[in-house]
Amino acid sequence: MNGNTTVKELPDSEKPYEKFLKYGAEALSDAELLAVIIRSGTNGIKSVEVAQNFLGIGGRSLLNLYEIPYENMLTLRGIGRVKAIQLKCTAELAKRISQTKYAARVRLSHPQTIADYYMERLRHERREQLLLCMFDSKCHLMDDRLLSIGSAEESIVSPREIFAAALNCRAAQLVLLHNHPSGIPEPSRADDAVTERICRCGRMMGIPLSDHIIIGDHSYYSYREKNRIVS
Repeated sequence: MNGNTTVKELPDSEKPYEKFLKYGAEALSDAELLAVIIRSGTNGIKSVEVAQNFLGIGGRSLLNLYEIPYENMLTLRGIGRVKAIQLKCTAELAKRISQTKYAARVRLSHPQTIADYYMERLRHERREQLLLCMFDSKCHLMDDRLLSIGSAEESIVSPREIFAAALNCRAAQLVLLHNHPSGIPEPSRADDAVTERICRCGRMMGIPLSDHIIIGDHSYYSYREKNRIVS
């Protein structure tokens, strides 16, 4: 015996694999889904128990996949390097699946479609990330670029970097987008100042700033929707 407890040792009614085959993935609890990824427990703790303990930290449930850093996962009983990597990669896959789902729906004229596209990517971040989203003349998203991490203060937003990227991409219109780690997307004075500054530069460059969208927790603020940017 190597001290590990696998899902094979669980009663049939508790085995995630058997439950999946009989009822489908939808029938599995959050802990059972994670147990399939974790695969084995340790020192007498079943994989489902490891998953339950992981989900119970801080009352965050599945959000722990995003919230708990890799290094911290390594300190949890039953989770080593390989399992921590698997869990973090699972979280990243979830974000990318969500983003792919909304990719074809992104429209410059509908700020909510842009917010939906970036929501899972940004709403869990603990620091502000400022992105430049570049659109063609038909309002299709061409590319995006991460401009800064930590703050959207006017002093660190470089118009030169923004419009160099826009020209290189041959973008026709731009959207600034950043998250508020507080989950509340209301703009600050700094957000207003950055928006006005890039709007002025865009008018001079002939590449207008069409919107500035702030991502909260399942919520967003659009300067365009609030009629604070008129393209």
